[in-house]
Amino acid sequence: MSLDWIASQGGPLRGRIRVPGDKSISHRAVMFAAIAEGTSRITGFLEGEDTRATARVFGQLGVRIEARAPSERIVHGVGLDGLRAPDAPLDCGNAGTGMRLLAGLLAGQKFDSVLVGDESLSKRPMRRVTDPLARMGARIDATGDGLPPLHVHGGAVLRGIDYASPVASAQVKSAVLLAGLYGDGRTRVVEPHPTRDYSERMLRAFGAEIEFAPGEAVVAGRPRLRATDVDVPADFSSAAFFIVAAATAPGSDLLIEAVGMNPRRTGLLEALRLMGADIAIESPREQGGEPVADLRVRASRLRGIDVPVALVPDMIDEFPALFAAAACADGLTTVSGAAELRVKESDRIAAMAAGLRTLGIVVDERPDGAMIEGGQARGGDVDSLGDHRIAMSLAVLAQRASGEVRVRDVANVATSFPGFVELAGDAGLRIAPVIPTA
Repeated sequence: MSLDWIASQGGPLRGRIRVPGDKSISHRAVMFAAIAEGTSRITGFLEGEDTRATARVFGQLGVRIEARAPSERIVHGVGLDGLRAPDAPLDCGNAGTGMRLLAGLLAGQKFDSVLVGDESLSKRPMRRVTDPLARMGARIDATGDGLPPLHVHGGAVLRGIDYASPVASAQVKSAVLLAGLYGDGRTRVVEPHPTRDYSERMLRAFGAEIEFAPGEAVVAGRPRLRATDVDVPADFSSAAFFIVAAATAPGSDLLIEAVGMNPRRTGLLEALRLMGADIAIESPREQGGEPVADLRVRASRLRGIDVPVALVPDMIDEFPALFAAAACADGLTTVSGAAELRVKESDRIAAMAAGLRTLGIVVDERPDGAMIEGGQARGGDVDSLGDHRIAMSLAVLAQRASGEVRVRDVANVATSFPGFVELAGDAGLRIAPVIPTA
């Protein structure tokens, strides 16, 4: 069903909110618990379509997963070699994380499997994963353009490799490390820039023999993984929309609780602080092996900056929200080194540039980024291209626009942030869902 939003200028954001659980950690928690021995309890699980798709996939692979309460999963692990052959294709929905990590995990199984996805996922490049997996001995067929569906052939003998990844991608790194669990010897991944280390931290918690430092990870093959409980922190990417909204709405004072603060994930925080945002980190602590904290965001006057290239890998999912902040800032914001944005759920550089221009913001689009001149946004009709992060970022910008903004094709927001509109309304944003009549 098609769905649009009408968003318009709201008031200050106040009070306390908690956004849903981290999507990346939720995916990994289900996967690692499934191939561990024993029963794991996951709390804070994101009840989004992407993460539910991953749980359904493991159900097809013979893993019993119970949902005893909202945001909770009980996973009865089957061990490294206990997965069963599925009797139908494994549907990853819109989840690029799910498909890429599953390609690595399934490469070492004795049975064949086919990974499929929705229209958006079916356009996302997979060679960045299938190429290194092939070097390990995996046999994975894709379309001629390297796109899904992926046919993963069973019975391959995998070997550990040293892999210098040409792209800074936690998904690529994690897929290779997962295949490395099934390989002979040790598998080493070196990245051009450090990316989030969710897989490394969680594999260690489940008992894998793994060593890691920023930009490098080494895992030993054939470990015995042991069940463990995982408490998923609130998703920083989901918090990002409220951070930007509160930073740009006059009079705001908003507390966002228990946000995941993995240092490889919080580049947006540093970029916004460079722009002058008033963001305080309160009650820092550890939760399920991950650093978390409460974030207090107060309204401030943002100024344009040259976003440091070193921050790019640590905020790759948050750039649409940054573009919205840049549109509200004084002066010019320059983004470079972010070509990865062109192969997300949409071409996020092009999608955000088009949306900002429609709302009267001057944007000079570049192959690996953009130059954004802050100014007064106006009302208009913008297209999210079915990309959840584009939709939410444009809705946040609409809070500072001079007229109503219609954000089209927003149904996919449910993949990562169920309940976004309701929580946004509670915090002070004005967003109303509209089902198109034509």
